[in-house]
Formats: sequence, structure tokens, C-alpha cells
Amino acid sequence: MIETQGVSKVFDGFWALENVSCHIPEGSIYGMVGSNGAGKSTFMRILAGVYRQDRGTVLIDGAPIYNNPAVKRRVAFVPDELYFPSGANILHMIQMYKNLFAFFDKERCLSLCKELNLDPKKPISNFSKGMKRQAATLLALSIRPDYILFDETFDGLDPVVRNFVKSLICKDVLDRGACAVITSHSLRELEDTCDQLALLHRGGIVVQSEVQGLKTKRFKIQIAFSDSYDKTRFDRIPGIEILHFQKQGSVSNLIVKADREQVRAALMDLHPSVLDILPLSLEEVFTYEMETMGYAFNLS
Repeated sequence: MIETQGVSKVFDGFWALENVSCHIPEGSIYGMVGSNGAGKSTFMRILAGVYRQDRGTVLIDGAPIYNNPAVKRRVAFVPDELYFPSGANILHMIQMYKNLFAFFDKERCLSLCKELNLDPKKPISNFSKGMKRQAATLLALSIRPDYILFDETFDGLDPVVRNFVKSLICKDVLDRGACAVITSHSLRELEDTCDQLALLHRGGIVVQSEVQGLKTKRFKIQIAFSDSYDKTRFDRIPGIEILHFQKQGSVSNLIVKADREQVRAALMDLHPSVLDILPLSLEEVFTYEMETMGYAFNLS
């Protein structure tokens, strides 16, 4: 279990993270998305013990990770910016990983190389961007870690390899009860992979929920009335938070955060001439949540 409480990190007077708290249970896949510069990579480096937080606590199974080799051996981290020693191939990396991690599985690593058609004797510097990420991923998974941290996991991977990597992550979580934390700019990738999702903005977590909860508690309403009305008509509905409102003619489009069935019943009591309640994709959830915080661009 990963627990963070009030985690903050400052670089030259800029707070990259501020007061971040989360609870990530074992046997789960936790996704993290956010605006550019939101602090995702900084947070991942703190979880991996690369950075030390300036405030707050970071505990993995009740123990701090920074400067704690015993905990670090149970964690695999694949950063967004990959690094391999000059001239190294996968066989060299296998030997290095075996010296660092007692449970490193050489056979699994070589088997994955074969499945991904990676030559373990070829210098990694000659690999494509996607092949380098494949190499880093299979090395990390071959540690058989309890905690797997992937920053921009699917960056540069083609659709076939992405699905293969996702299946490997899910298998480790299901078979061994591992915990995976994934950041990505591809919400569609996270939508069908993660159990929980966190949205970061300006160094803080602004939304944190189970993926299904994000989609069921946020939805789109298309509604029309025969008489004249404006947004204030919906203010009388209890428990509704309007994230977006747009009216054209007699038809209004609303993006709301609320209990779906309660809102449906309340809207029916208003006797609309048209009422449709539609689901949102995670990409739409992200867009409208960010819009409420002023993160939007007018392209007109």
C-alpha cells in the first residue's frame, strides 16, 4: 500500500507539488493524468525515492522509500526520460539488474525479448524510441516488483505492443497482487486499464476517484423546455454541480456532477419537452473538470 500525506516539492521557489495526499491499495492500477507541468513526473520520482519531498510523508507498506534500499528493491520505476549506459545491450542490463534486485527473473526477461522481437545483444542506443521503452518496461517487469511505477508508459508504443504491455501489467497485478501506478496523456489507455484515476493540476490532486465513479457521477444532459428559461432554472435542483452550460435556442447542453437517477427524477418534475442523459468519456470528464479550473483555450 502506498500512502502519501501532504506531499510538497519545491524547485527554485516553484512548487511543483503542493499538499498531495493519496491512498493506493495493493492489487490495483492507479492512473494519473493532468495538465502539462501539473507535477506528475515529480510525484512519480518521489514515489520511486529519486526525489525527497520537502514536506509531507511518503510511505510504502508503512516505511519511507527515500534512502531506504530495502523498500527500493521492491519498486520498479520506468521514467518518462529513459537512460541506458553507453554501449549497453539488454544482456548487460540483465546483469546489472541481477546485481541490484535479488528476485530478478532473467528467463522472463529473455522470453519477453523474444516475444517483442528485441535482440538482447544489440546496443540499445540503436533501438527506436518505442523499442527503448519496450526494453525498459520488460526489464522493470522482470524484477517482479511489488510496486510498478510507469511514467508515460505507452509513449512511443504501437497499438499491438501497447496492448501486450497492458496485459503484462494486468497479469502482474492479478497474479501477484502487485500495485501499478501509471501516468499517461492518453486517457483512453487509462480508461480500460486503471481501477482508480487522479487528476493533477498546478501541483495538486483536484479529482481522485474510481474510474467507474468518474464516469457515472459526471454526465451530459440535453434538455429543452417549451417556455423561455435560462441557467437559473437548474439552480433549484439539489445536489447538482454544473461544470458546463450552453444554450442554443430552446435546447441546453449541460455537463454535470451529480447522482444520475436523482437528477433525472428532478428534471422530469420540471416537465421538459426533451430530456436525454448521456455518458461521458474520460477525455470529456478531464476536459470539463479542467475548464472549471480555468484551464481552457479559446481557438475561435
